[in-house]
Amino acid sequence: MLKWALIFALISVVAGVLGFGGLAAGAAGIAKLLFFVFLFVFLLFLVLAALGVGALRK
Repeated sequence: MLKWALIFALISVVAGVLGFGGLAAGAAGIAKLLFFVFLFVFLLFLVLAALGVGALRK
């Protein structure tokens, strides 16, 4: 997901340089959304791993 956020950020920068303001704003919005979703999932998994959820117990 982080890969897609970086791709949309790059598209936003290129579109902005070429003068496509609407496309740049849209791509930046998608990149921001994907980044925050990635950050939330990453932190969730980090907390679950710290708590030991999902560890095999016998």
